[in-house]
Amino acid sequence: MTEFKGLTGNQLKIIALISMTLDHVGVELLPQFEILRIIGRIAFPIFAFMISEGCRYTKNRKKYLLLMSSLAVIFQIVYFVATRSLYQCVLVTFSFAIGLIYIFDYTCKRKSFFSVSILVFYLCALLFICRILPLFLIDFYFSIDYGFFGILLPLCIYIGKTHKQKLVMLTVGLIILAIDLGNFQPYSLITVCFLALYNGKRGKRSMKYLFYFYYPLHLIIIYAVGFIPQILR
Repeated sequence: MTEFKGLTGNQLKIIALISMTLDHVGVELLPQFEILRIIGRIAFPIFAFMISEGCRYTKNRKKYLLLMSSLAVIFQIVYFVATRSLYQCVLVTFSFAIGLIYIFDYTCKRKSFFSVSILVFYLCALLFICRILPLFLIDFYFSIDYGFFGILLPLCIYIGKTHKQKLVMLTVGLIILAIDLGNFQPYSLITVCFLALYNGKRGKRSMKYLFYFYYPLHLIIIYAVGFIPQILR
């Protein structure tokens, strides 16, 4: 019998992809099945955890941010053309989160008034985008997926040095997020059990780009399936 050695980063991401897919099926196709939304709460914390790990270990930080933000921009353009909505997807959330982690690192290294000012300005800008701007763009349904505290979550995890510290910071962040968003969000705390099994290994490198492109592709398929009944009427 093979000894269980924990879950790799890729295995956790696959769990997150399955959870996310079920969540979006629940939103767009089967809203009567709330269990799909509950299962879906597992996805975001896993991805947030892996984003913090990616920022810590990536060899090319600029490329990491550029890839995430480029996919976010492309997806948002297509989404706006299709729906006329300015709702900002989780790729935007994580792009802001990566930028926040980089600025936080810069501030910790420089420890200057200038670097602290940049961090404070960035946080204020995020707060404005997440809390104030939606009030002016309400007709376009503008909002950031998971909001201000969703952007902060990867940084909270990043601050932790040991795995236990990361899990504690994740738990605190998820509790705050649950209070902020309510609804099904408290179920996201289940994720801590999965991440407690993380063995610190990434897994097969060949799966890297699957996780970047799966998000827009699976949504396109779900939206297409949702349009079929309208076409057949």
